[in-house]
Amino acid sequence: MGKRYQPPADVAEYRESLLAILYEVVREPNLTAPRLIQILKQHPKDGRGLFNKNDLIHAYRTLAGTDGLPPYDAAVLARLRMKPVRTLSGVTPVTVLTKPYPCPGECIFCPNDVRMPKSYLASEPGAQRAEQNHFDPYLQVISRLGTLYETGHPLDKVELIILGGTWSFYPETYQVWFVKRLFDALHDFGAGADRTDEVRDLLRAASQLHPDQATSLTLKGAALEQSYNQVVRRIYRAEMRRSRELAQAVARGERPRTVVDEFATWEELAAAHRENETAPIRCVGLVVETRPDHIDAGEVIRMRRLGATKVQIGVQSLDDAVLAQNRRGHTVAMTRRAIRLLRQAGFKIHAHWMPNLYGSSPEADEADYRRLFADPDIRPDELKIYPCSLIESAELMQVYQRGEWSPYSEDVLLGVLSACFLSTPEYCRLTRVVRDIPSTDIVAGEMKPNFRQTVEAALRARGLRSPDIRGREIRGGTVLPGDLHLDELRYEAGVGEEVFLQVITADRRIAAFLRLSLPQGDPAVPELAGAAMIREVHVYGQAVTIGAAEDGKAQHSGLGTRLIERAAEIASERGYARLAVISAVGTREYYRKRGFGDGALYQVRALT
Repeated sequence: MGKRYQPPADVAEYRESLLAILYEVVREPNLTAPRLIQILKQHPKDGRGLFNKNDLIHAYRTLAGTDGLPPYDAAVLARLRMKPVRTLSGVTPVTVLTKPYPCPGECIFCPNDVRMPKSYLASEPGAQRAEQNHFDPYLQVISRLGTLYETGHPLDKVELIILGGTWSFYPETYQVWFVKRLFDALHDFGAGADRTDEVRDLLRAASQLHPDQATSLTLKGAALEQSYNQVVRRIYRAEMRRSRELAQAVARGERPRTVVDEFATWEELAAAHRENETAPIRCVGLVVETRPDHIDAGEVIRMRRLGATKVQIGVQSLDDAVLAQNRRGHTVAMTRRAIRLLRQAGFKIHAHWMPNLYGSSPEADEADYRRLFADPDIRPDELKIYPCSLIESAELMQVYQRGEWSPYSEDVLLGVLSACFLSTPEYCRLTRVVRDIPSTDIVAGEMKPNFRQTVEAALRARGLRSPDIRGREIRGGTVLPGDLHLDELRYEAGVGEEVFLQVITADRRIAAFLRLSLPQGDPAVPELAGAAMIREVHVYGQAVTIGAAEDGKAQHSGLGTRLIERAAEIASERGYARLAVISAVGTREYYRKRGFGDGALYQVRALT
């Protein structure tokens, strides 16, 4: 179930040793990891062990400005931070899972773990956190923020990522409540309020999703007698009925509401959004996950009302025959239509694609990957590459046992993914390569969670690197204004022209970018008539707090404003009267300061 949380060392008990360590850390601005270990060994904990970074971060926050230590300095905390890579992309991601619920898909490769929402496994790290917190959105966020805080990460700019099953298939009342509770958690943690005990007590008394009451049933893909949906409906029938009836009773005003009742109004969510605009912890991105066949104009508007700015969408393949063989349940035409609607509405498109599916081959996969970017209606902004894994609970087991499909060898997969990396355009970011599935859940085939590093190492050996965004991010490096220049990449994207503005170094490392859409035809949302659209602005480098600045760091150095002004110039030159932005709730203030006014679902700036 993951590592058990260990509270930091008591500062009063170890004050002398901790101060001695911190004096050294403060004095060495270029502190290295080996040097820190050397310092820790000079001041052991209890005369034999070493203080961990959790201990040091807590001690620094407590002791800064006392006993001869200078006042608190974020740069000192950065030297002590655990796993800085988590916030090196400029924001702090917080991932939550929805509860187990029926799924509209029948994919044969999908796990059938009825303890989880469809396609997820109880052994995955994020799924474990969700189960430990009863799949409650509030508890999941509070738990994650607590861990990130203790390990020294800034929390003022959070990207909320909602995963689990098909978001668009969950009831609207559940969606509104779920998102509102995410914002409640951001606000409570930012204010130092702790309401977790109240929530846990209510769930313990009423919810079947409490770990003490969780089902232990697992399905065997080789001999499925019932589908995931049939089992989920049977096991959670009482839970789903209770949630539905309580929400209906609350809506009718027949009973008082508790925070775990899955009901909230759009007006309450809008109020939570307004509070977040100036809150200590702001939501700078909200991501939901769905299927192409569940996207229509109404769903696009609903996701926007929730505050979503990015949609993860399961493309899986651009071959109708492969989709049919895997019983994916949608066609390539549906994928094109869904992405057009999402792009018209300004959403970032985060596609999922799967090589090694039943019915495909290494050569077909490489060709299919090239189609992702050759087809103007697809061309995703971000991409997860999930090679098909053989999971014991998946129906694919039956195909495997008949000898009709087998997982690629490591060498074959390396060849496919190397070709894919090199075929990725500069405007796309490869966010993940291979799912984080424990090896104990994989029946056959090599599937290392760090396979991205294997691919990158193979490319380096050939003197190559992936041109995608993630392969070029400056991340923790130092940059100077004179090292950077503005580059513009234009391409067709189904609904119009896209302009990818990027601030890069001479060797094309990327410090910031902006996605500008120049749409043609009628918009999906009437509010956007006559407007060009900023779909994303992102500045890379270690996340720093709102309003702060650090020498040599990309964040808060004016790159975002520079990109916005260039986007306004381009849109004006092309004859657009207005420039819209699909702003997150927590970035509304940022755009107001740059001339954008509030609309119903977007912020808009007039162009002259």
